[in-house]
Amino acid sequence: MFNMYAIVSEVGEVDLKVCRNCVMDTTDSKIVFDSTGTCDHCNTFWKDIEPKWDTSEKGWGQISKIADDIKRQNSDKDFDCIIGMSGGIDSSYLVYLAKEKLGLRPLVFHVDAGWNSQQAVNNIEQIVDRLDLDLYTEVIDWEEMKDLQLAYFKSGVPHIDTPQDHAFFATMYKFANKHGIKHILTGGNYSTECIRNPIEWMYYQSDSIQLKDIHRKHGTRPLKNYRVTNILWHKVYLPYIKGIKVYRPLDYMVYNKEEATQFLVDNYGYQRYAQKHFESRFTKFYEGYWLPKKFGFDTRKVQFSSLILTGQMSRSEALELLEKKSYDEESIAHDFEYIATKLDITVDELQEYMDAPNKTYRDYKSQQTIYEVGALIMKFLGLEKGGKR
Repeated sequence: MFNMYAIVSEVGEVDLKVCRNCVMDTTDSKIVFDSTGTCDHCNTFWKDIEPKWDTSEKGWGQISKIADDIKRQNSDKDFDCIIGMSGGIDSSYLVYLAKEKLGLRPLVFHVDAGWNSQQAVNNIEQIVDRLDLDLYTEVIDWEEMKDLQLAYFKSGVPHIDTPQDHAFFATMYKFANKHGIKHILTGGNYSTECIRNPIEWMYYQSDSIQLKDIHRKHGTRPLKNYRVTNILWHKVYLPYIKGIKVYRPLDYMVYNKEEATQFLVDNYGYQRYAQKHFESRFTKFYEGYWLPKKFGFDTRKVQFSSLILTGQMSRSEALELLEKKSYDEESIAHDFEYIATKLDITVDELQEYMDAPNKTYRDYKSQQTIYEVGALIMKFLGLEKGGKR
């Protein structure tokens, strides 16, 4: 029998089937349960990720050897790798790890898309200063960013955080290519992200075809300075033609989110966030309020389920937390007004976008086929261990 519980969704009262092992449920319309009531997210983790994921001393030895190779290849340069830092826990801990444990000399790269929280600014400054590292900040053209952000609101799709995320990796990859940087370290990891957001919740942020189509239909000004990338450029051309390699050091060690956070709090003046990805004020509004309120998608289910699978949270604890709203009832009106004001629209106009008919990534042009074929090839070659989307 399926393990079920009833909730009152933001988009109507529904009965949801919930995985007996994690907390993923039928708000993911493509979820599949086996005969025991366990979802395919869990089964994919146990089958495809866990057996090939080594966090033992052997794993640490592998990333240490990679770090030694990076240092040797770049001994005559000012820095030997680049790390994108948002101020979130994963990228922040990675910066510490790279400098203090792996002995690397990273250039810390930050993209300011106009939505940094004060906590994020503090966390970046504290860690970079205390580790005596160089910080390079790329500031996105706000007028273009604002226009693209509004285009996504008008489009009606769930993944309205795409303009920010696309800018992050497009800018960093192009910087690395321009300056001949061959080694990029990212905070992506299986420990906290072994389950991915369903594609209907968050479509591929790197799909330039969809980004351009949405902007063409709903934008009002040309994107002259906003950096645009595409999947073939950064997944094929950069690694296999230009030799730019991307590493995920947190996958080679036991990485516990709570322990890492407390370590940075105690030693680097790090300030906690209420939820993963809340270093951005826009993402806080989007994941905490807009997505669950308008579409019924709660990203905490993905985040908590990843922690359950990696032994960092109990299922009962996750279910208890999910009983509470993902946003603060007392402050949401202020946040709603902040987003509207920042985008130079009225609160009423933002509410109109909230009340407009919902659409999906399928309502716009996309490169979905390329992503699907690419994922199959990567998994066949053993280059991709990630779960399904």
